[in-house]
Amino acid sequence: MKPRARDLNIRIGRLQPGPLNAITDVPGVRVGHSSVRGRSAAGRDICTGVTLIEPRAGSTNRQPCFAGVHVLNGNGDATGLEWIREAGLLTSPVAFTNTHSLGVVRDALIALDRAQQPDDGRLYWNMPVVLETFDGLLNDINGFHVKPEHVFDAANAATGGPVPEGAVGGGSGMVCHEFKGGIGTASRRLGATQGGWTVGAIVQANHGVRRELRVDGYPVGRFLEPKASPFTDAALPHPGMGSIVVCLATDAPLLPHQCTRLAQRASLGLARTGGGNEDQSGDLFIAFATGNDHIPPAAYERKGAPTCDGLRMVTNDHISALFLAATEAVEEAIINALLAAETTEGNGHSVPALDADTLLAALGKAGWPGA
Repeated sequence: MKPRARDLNIRIGRLQPGPLNAITDVPGVRVGHSSVRGRSAAGRDICTGVTLIEPRAGSTNRQPCFAGVHVLNGNGDATGLEWIREAGLLTSPVAFTNTHSLGVVRDALIALDRAQQPDDGRLYWNMPVVLETFDGLLNDINGFHVKPEHVFDAANAATGGPVPEGAVGGGSGMVCHEFKGGIGTASRRLGATQGGWTVGAIVQANHGVRRELRVDGYPVGRFLEPKASPFTDAALPHPGMGSIVVCLATDAPLLPHQCTRLAQRASLGLARTGGGNEDQSGDLFIAFATGNDHIPPAAYERKGAPTCDGLRMVTNDHISALFLAATEAVEEAIINALLAAETTEGNGHSVPALDADTLLAALGKAGWPGA
């Protein structure tokens, strides 16, 4: 297993991570991947997949949670975000995949959830959340190789515990700061006096220009530019084309507008690593909070009490620590995605991995005291 940032003594920020330093440190959250690899009938390389983040085991539609979204740059696509903006409810797992597989993943999530519902004759609807980034450099993206069964496989694989990172699931074919990118995760756990809550982040990193890369605040990118880049071919778009999508989870009792505020802080974590300045990058973020239980399902209930009693919320005087936790978790998740990935070749392109020794050497040149 390749080292993560903390294995290299790179300790980003000042808050402490949870025991797994992953989004699954938030109780109940589960992650599953399904990677799709091979060769198409036309001889093209297939390097793609699906990553699924479940707020809780079982149907999220029947056990919704409060959520909010933020778009830093809209050069990307997603499903289900308008309902979150309107109602403040997340009623499905969150899925990551490639740009041209957004629709099939959405449809498969509906089928998956429908199979979990009682067949009682009531009308059913759902608007799942699927986020995408473009993997067309390494993957035969126009071959539409992600199928419903890959979504089902990711759901069946979903579990708590350590989260595989790098070129896995939806991150299989992604490129980050001109190195191999993909899935990364991290967490922060607040002290008891700050509420004791956990914030976890998972990213699908497919963004960034190499010279802008920063690690723990140090401008390592300028010392990495001589390394091979997949964008040396003049026929390719310029570096930085791509996107990043982020899912934040917390067990803090946040209301929908507070989840939106938390999602906004993903922008700060992205900025700390040198991202967020490219026109051709779709930077889309979602945050959900599981700290309020027994929120009525949105799709079924038409009877019962007209109010939802017993809701809690973090007061604004104590929410800043959660903002900082989200910022640091996203920052570290991006670096973990870079460190976990392996050099990958596909369709005539080679994308190098950022190995630990290369990163540590660049940090030393940039003045990092831990070198």
